[in-house]
Amino acid sequence: MLARLLAALAAGEMSGAVRRLRVVTALYALAALLALFGASFLLLAAFVSAAARWGVTSTALGFGAGFLVLAVAVVVGLKIWQGVQARRAHRRRVSDAGVLAGTAALTLLPSLLARSGGLGTLILPLVAVAGYAIYRENAGPGDKDDS
Repeated sequence: MLARLLAALAAGEMSGAVRRLRVVTALYALAALLALFGASFLLLAAFVSAAARWGVTSTALGFGAGFLVLAVAVVVGLKIWQGVQARRAHRRRVSDAGVLAGTAALTLLPSLLARSGGLGTLILPLVAVAGYAIYRENAGPGDKDDS
């Protein structure tokens, strides 16, 4: 994709591509505006038909209540979707933190093993326990040990 873009730029075709993009964007905007007008007239026709059957006031109240219910449904759906996205982001952050901790532990492991006695012998078991805890936290439900 990038190679094609650079080749088009080198060949001098970029101005033509930008011009075509502008024309396509304008035509899509015009199509969206015409679709909005069409939907508005269909809604107006439905209102007139319902008003002839049930009266103008009852129809206006019904249409108003219907649109309010649709608005509430959209807001509730948006709140549910945001909650799902927030939970996914939280799980991703926790997973990334576990990966970073594991990477840091593995990065430090050679320097800890190079030390003789003292601190190295105390830290190595702690690093092993931390690595196992990270593994247990990130393991899926089917991956956990039963022992």
